[in-house]
Amino acid sequence: MNWRHCPPKPNSAARRRARRRTAAFTLAEVLAAMLFMAIVIPVAIMGLRLASQTGEVASRKAIAVRVAERVLNELTIAGTGQAAASDGTLREGDLEYRYQLAIEPAGLDTLNLATVQVFYRVQEKEYDVQLSTLLNPQ
Repeated sequence: MNWRHCPPKPNSAARRRARRRTAAFTLAEVLAAMLFMAIVIPVAIMGLRLASQTGEVASRKAIAVRVAERVLNELTIAGTGQAAASDGTLREGDLEYRYQLAIEPAGLDTLNLATVQVFYRVQEKEYDVQLSTLLNPQ
């Protein structure tokens, strides 16, 4: 028979102690992980909030540009190119967009400059978009 020499097996209590030493986190490791999470989580949440706000601003800005184009197109079709100013509100979906229209001489012969400024709010902060075009008042 071929008997190999096997080292004696440690008793079960010694085996449990060795396993406990290698399988657990120390208090310092747990505290370091908690400190890391306390720093990373607020920064990540702030980044997500900023990304959400940026997306919302971009979406509403695109709608505000459409509103300004609509006001300028209506002004051009109506043929009203005299110097004037007006204010109004237009609804796009469930949102309201306030606008200010100003028509003033452009300094180029008989042309007038029509400028529409559209205001919109995102998370309690007001933004605006401004579009201009030249009009022939005749």
